[in-house]
Amino acid sequence: MQTVINSTTFIDDISIFADTSEGMQKLLNVVQEFTAWCGMQINVKKKYLLVIDNDKKRREQEPAPLLTINGETLQAMNLDDACRYLEYWGMGNGDMRATKEVVRQKIIAARDLIKCHPLTPEMATELFTSKGIGVFRFSATLIEWSESKLNDVKRLCVQACKNSWHLPHSTASALFIFPKTPAGKESTLPMAVLTQELLLHAER
Repeated sequence: MQTVINSTTFIDDISIFADTSEGMQKLLNVVQEFTAWCGMQINVKKKYLLVIDNDKKRREQEPAPLLTINGETLQAMNLDDACRYLEYWGMGNGDMRATKEVVRQKIIAARDLIKCHPLTPEMATELFTSKGIGVFRFSATLIEWSESKLNDVKRLCVQACKNSWHLPHSTASALFIFPKTPAGKESTLPMAVLTQELLLHAER
């Protein structure tokens, strides 16, 4: 028997999926009935319709279907608009560049957070690992990362390690890349995180 997944839910966030506009309207009606039954309020201004189709020409020629919930029409997103759900940013054409840029900016923010810190180097490193590496780990196995993008993330991570130890960015990066055995500091780098997450995903 084939199992069909038509929704994902996390606390008060929900995404529903359908192959046709008719199927989507039926699911919206179910959501409307459920929220009415349990007393939840739907903020239609935060609800969006994302039509996923790689055929940009067809998307431009065919208008998005008019779907409603609680008597209000859902706002349809353009093909090039990025949609967020559970920290992921994607587009109707499957482009995940928006998510990669969000990850990059959060890593930069975490790096800069410990630029002039009063913490011990170990605590500062732990803080960056939580805030910077953590956001990369969340999306590591679900988004295709090119070698150049991984190297960019690696560069930012090494800069953060230097900030942790109050070292200038001109300091040799090898210290934070080499393993601890030959006197390196063996920082947590994106390739290692990606490998860990892939192995965990395979075990599941």
